Amino acid sequence: MHNWPGLAVGSFGVCAGPIMAADDKFEIAITGRGAHAAMPHLGDDTIVAASALVGAIQTIVSRTIDPQDGAVVSVTQMQGGNTWNIVPEQVVLRGTCRYLRPGLRAVLRDAIRRVSDGVAATYGVRSEISYYKPIPPAVNAAGPTEWATRAAAVTVGDEHVQRDVAPSMGCEDFAFMLAARPGCYLWIGNGSIVDGVGLHSSRYAFNDDILPIGASYWATLVEGILV
Repeated sequence: MHNWPGLAVGSFGVCAGPIMAADDKFEIAITGRGAHAAMPHLGDDTIVAASALVGAIQTIVSRTIDPQDGAVVSVTQMQGGNTWNIVPEQVVLRGTCRYLRPGLRAVLRDAIRRVSDGVAATYGVRSEISYYKPIPPAVNAAGPTEWATRAAAVTVGDEHVQRDVAPSMGCEDFAFMLAARPGCYLWIGNGSIVDGVGLHSSRYAFNDDILPIGASYWATLVEGILV
């Protein structure tokens, strides 16, 4: 169970199948000949190449992935250089790939490599890619999801259980547990999102009013399975 901003207090959200996305991480090192900023023709502009690569990466989902598949590729870090007058020898990009269908891992990984190699060739630099696969999609099994849904309905009333919530592109390491043994991961409503403050925000506040609701759900789930 995870508290979920955007769901009303006193409600639950759940669905069978993927509910949270995979989280792959990538790192791309763009390397070339450094140069004085006033004489860039004497080197290779890794900043320009890396900037072009950021834009090119954004075409991967829109032009490689079926629009009906959930996928996100985001560049979240761009590091290179340490002064005003030098074009650096290397710029490093880092980011994340999120997807719901496990088969997309190879598609996204291969596309990032293809695009990186193409941009590097265009700008006369070298690219080196590291791709990490830490967290798979969190996939709810049908049977356990039905048990969990029943317990939630007993706890808060059937009308307060959303049985077909749209999966989130956030990730959850409970996915490893779901891959090892069939289970269900569901969301408990934490209330509305105010001023854009959601999960992992430095201003986020857990709603203590949902504690008894969550405890009641767990007790009801155990009772329903053991009876």
